[in-house]
Amino acid sequence: MLKGKGYSLVVVTNQSGVARGFFDEDFVLESHRQIQLLLKETGVTVDAFYFCPHHPTEGDPPYRVDCDCRKPKPGLLLRAASELSLGLVGSWVVGDDLPDLMMARNLGLPFVLVRSGYGRILEEGGLLSPLREGEWVVDDLLAAAHLIADKSSG
Repeated sequence: MLKGKGYSLVVVTNQSGVARGFFDEDFVLESHRQIQLLLKETGVTVDAFYFCPHHPTEGDPPYRVDCDCRKPKPGLLLRAASELSLGLVGSWVVGDDLPDLMMARNLGLPFVLVRSGYGRILEEGGLLSPLREGEWVVDDLLAAAHLIADKSSG
């Protein structure tokens, strides 16, 4: 749906479990590979996955670091844009947590919160600061894709 409108699909995720010793980077890479396979079955292809393995206060070096790639900092998204030759103008951020929202705000990008994952908890707990212009809440990723497609047409 969005690929037909010229969008690329990039996943940017914090994976501090690496820093905290819960799993290693190979586990994250294999998880991304499995997600890609599942999505392909539905006709969706992710152009790239990027993850931050760091945590600012937990774990051991080199993972215990206050990096620029951990959301809400924009480092991973900027890296993706650079490596994939994507312009951020016209880009959207879709996520389920406050770091996603704050990253979008830090970059001045429209944001769609999905109620899956932590999104519903944030919404029901009143943890979302008042949404600003260019910010929406939807039930799931498919609804987010429809919203983006609709807003891109208008």
